[in-house]
Amino acid sequence: MSEKKRILLIDNEEGLCRMMEQILLDNGYLAKAYTLPRKAVEEFQPGAWDLVITDIKMPGMSGLEVLQSIKERSKDTPVIMITAYATVDMSIQALRKGAYDMLTKPFEPEELIYRVKNALQQSELLEENRELRKELEGKFCFDNIIGASGDLKNILGKVEKVAVRDTSVLITGESGSGKELIAQAIHYNSPRHERKFIAINCGALPETLLESELFGYKKGAFTGAKENRQGLLEAADGGTLFLDEVGNLPMNVQKTLLRFLQEKEFNRLGDTSPTRVDVRVLSATNSDLKQAVKNGTFREDLYYRLNVVNIHLPSLRERRDDIPLLAAHFIHLQNQKFGTTVKGFDKEAMQALCDFDWPGNIRQLKNVIEACMAMVGEDFICRETLDQFIEVAAVTGTTLTPDPADSGECTFNAALDRFESDLLKSLLKKHHGNVEHAAREADMNMATIYRKIKKYGIRKEEYC
Repeated sequence: MSEKKRILLIDNEEGLCRMMEQILLDNGYLAKAYTLPRKAVEEFQPGAWDLVITDIKMPGMSGLEVLQSIKERSKDTPVIMITAYATVDMSIQALRKGAYDMLTKPFEPEELIYRVKNALQQSELLEENRELRKELEGKFCFDNIIGASGDLKNILGKVEKVAVRDTSVLITGESGSGKELIAQAIHYNSPRHERKFIAINCGALPETLLESELFGYKKGAFTGAKENRQGLLEAADGGTLFLDEVGNLPMNVQKTLLRFLQEKEFNRLGDTSPTRVDVRVLSATNSDLKQAVKNGTFREDLYYRLNVVNIHLPSLRERRDDIPLLAAHFIHLQNQKFGTTVKGFDKEAMQALCDFDWPGNIRQLKNVIEACMAMVGEDFICRETLDQFIEVAAVTGTTLTPDPADSGECTFNAALDRFESDLLKSLLKKHHGNVEHAAREADMNMATIYRKIKKYGIRKEEYC
């Protein structure tokens, strides 16, 4: 059973207060009434109430003053104003100060309950949106981009710098290497993170449809255009538009996009008046745009407009050390989703996983792990299960560095421990056993470094 909603009532008419209190109690709400507005405001605590209902005209403290005080303490708490003297001017004042609704005396119990339900539903939607935004920001924060290779750390450092600067970024790399994830990380760590992130695959739509999708159209612009339609650029106003596979843009769309990037305005199809929007454009491609410029299939001026900053993502075969961490991450996500308890890959399967070239990169790895987990009934995924989804002939024979502490199974914690131990050893070797210098490069405090040296049984004297 869901928790009862708590409603605070404020009205100097004691009889009306008691009547509203009883109506709300009879309809399953928790309600508390105050006849002294100043006392109600003094005792108001953010988070203690789901809704406030207050009269406007009261001695000692007006309802508008109550509204302002409530909103200063808890801007998301909805407030319904009650008045017997509703005027347009008063209503405008109340709404500008943040009132959710106005209720005019006298009113029937059914109307009160109707207004209360609407206010609480709106409040729940706002809360859901906040939770979704937090989830998205958490999902695309840098800590949740999995990997520990030097290349990836350099990329994330670059992403962190460009995220706060409102400039165009071109993300390059093979298909499945995580280009859209990087674009989302840029958006959700930028000043635009509260606005929309809209993505479009430029290679998935025919030329005529792509143009109307991006820029919209005016009624009558072409056969079937029965009404004005907003394009994705307008829909992303204030936020970020991500153009995936931008190398597939036809020349006429390239021309219109270039004008937008230069002037911050464009024309809808069939419209003679320009539309202005504030949108950051991020783009990605797995093709060679420089060669496309030479071939005359991509505008040189547009290339330089999109490629103000370039971020190149390495293929998964170029960052094999990240495979155990990525595998453990995807297994964890699948366990959470389906309530399973798969612990990881056994040693032989993990070796094959790390030796495979992964032509489809991270996307292919994720799909293979999902397929393996659908088939496995044991704690660990074995080589026999893995062989159903990747070709053994494609295994290169590269061997992983053996770990003396390896139990024979590769769980997330084992992969993380291996990485930390190898990193500490390489830093100590680089800095000739100087823990302070190693800590500075790893961006860790010295106490943490010493604790981990002890944990992994590393003798720093060996590196002096």
